[in-house]
Amino acid sequence: MTPTITAFESSPDRGRGLARDLRVRWALEEVGLAYQVRLISFSAMKEPAHRAQHPFGQIPTYEEGGLVLFESGAIVLHIAEHHAGLLPDEPLARARAITWMFAALNTVEPPLVERGMAMLLERDQPWYAQRQPLLDERAHKMLGQLSTRLGTAEWLDGQFSAGDLMMIGVLFRSKPSGILDEYPNLAAYVARGEARPAFKRAFDAQLAVFTGSGANAW
Repeated sequence: MTPTITAFESSPDRGRGLARDLRVRWALEEVGLAYQVRLISFSAMKEPAHRAQHPFGQIPTYEEGGLVLFESGAIVLHIAEHHAGLLPDEPLARARAITWMFAALNTVEPPLVERGMAMLLERDQPWYAQRQPLLDERAHKMLGQLSTRLGTAEWLDGQFSAGDLMMIGVLFRSKPSGILDEYPNLAAYVARGEARPAFKRAFDAQLAVFTGSGANAW
């Protein structure tokens, strides 16, 4: 059965690839799995029908047969576990790839998101000038540690995996802020991910929603 994912009907980022359905689209493209997209409005995201699929009223969700999943990390892990191409066959390498998925979402993403949201929404608040240096410090600490670990390697643990997909997905969302420019190896790492044909197809499909040419959206 062809899976269906949900995505913004009108994305706040105007198709720049920042919405989290990009990660799911990328995973589906990497494994060569056809999929459909159900576009959803902000008002519909808060309705009972959508909350039955995603209790927090967000996107993306993933439907396949009787299975409904939410949270991009859980969806990508499900795809990777059931289709070849995103997780190594060797058990220890497979476990490490999954560890990097969790590291991307639980360790690296939170300080980057908090910093980005403050820059976007709190610049006019009286506490912004005092709070922003702390947020910058937290983000730079995490990126510095990741940069050190990656070093000159192409990917996080040998071959490209779902761990890289999730980590690049997290870092990609911080590109507009310019913070990655201070870490050339991380910027190059993200660029390698963007150069993958599957990423390009996923990005173009998400952009097509905004430009009105999304053939697989309904």
